[in-house]
Amino acid sequence: MTKHPDPIQTMLVAARRTQILDAAITVFSEKGFHRATIKEIARVAGIADGTIYTYFASKDEVLLAVLDRLNETTERGQQFVLGDEQDLKAFFRAYLQQRMALLWPNAEVFRAVLPELLVNGELRRQYYEQVLAPTIAVGEQFFQAQNEQLQITIPLTVRAIAGTLLGVLLLQLLGDEVVASQWEALPEVLTALFFDKVV
Repeated sequence: MTKHPDPIQTMLVAARRTQILDAAITVFSEKGFHRATIKEIARVAGIADGTIYTYFASKDEVLLAVLDRLNETTERGQQFVLGDEQDLKAFFRAYLQQRMALLWPNAEVFRAVLPELLVNGELRRQYYEQVLAPTIAVGEQFFQAQNEQLQITIPLTVRAIAGTLLGVLLLQLLGDEVVASQWEALPEVLTALFFDKVV
């Protein structure tokens, strides 16, 4: 007989993970990744230190979960399915607005963890495999369905879009006043940049 997961237990695990990730975002943003400790994350979460290890094996795993959450990796496929139902240019603009509304308020998390991703080869590999590669694959599938209309090199296009967003986020982190003051206009600017050249 197959045992079905207890839905209440599943909700409790999800709530505890969310509590830990919320605390990790706060601590990473304030202290940076290296200076942040599991003990401090637990204190901010209001739980015992050892409780974190029930849900995450290490601080690196907490970081990957934070980045996965900000990336909305599991929701990305559904977001692109919705894109099939509307005009491509309008979808792209709305998609950028949604992504930027999530990423920009969390820019300090990226400032805190980006150096670690750049110097820690194992963490970088895990981030690419667990977070970026699945997102790129979903984007490639979406553009493949649109390719008859677009006539583009899909793998490079998806990476160019991701790189552009990362580059603009990096400019903001470096203190670029124009990006900081006008980031709400970026989805329109980027949509025009990509689509007026591509379509």
